[in-house]
Amino acid sequence: MGMRDYLSRRGLKLLQDRRLARVFQDERVVRAMMRALELRGRIQERLDERIEGVARSLNLATKRELRELKRTLRRVEQDLERERRRRFEAAPGAPSRS
Repeated sequence: MGMRDYLSRRGLKLLQDRRLARVFQDERVVRAMMRALELRGRIQERLDERIEGVARSLNLATKRELRELKRTLRRVEQDLERERRRRFEAAPGAPSRS
C-alpha cells in the first residue's frame, strides 16, 4: 500500500469521526480553512509569477510556453496528416472510399 492510499483511507476514516464532524460544523473553522486555501492559492500564483520572471530573464521557456508549443505542434501534425490523406485519396489509382 502506497503512502497516498494510506493517507486517503486515513482521511476517510477521520471524516467519519463524529468529533471531527462537530469541529467542521463550526463556522470559524470553515472560514479559517477557506482563508488557508485562498492563501495557498495566492502564494502559488506569486511563486509561479516569480519563476516565470526568472525564466524570462535567463531566456528559458516557461511551462505555459511549452504547453502552448505542444498544442501548436499537435495542430500542425493533425493538419499535415489531414493533407496527406487528402492527397492520397486524390492521387490517381488511389482506392476509392465507398
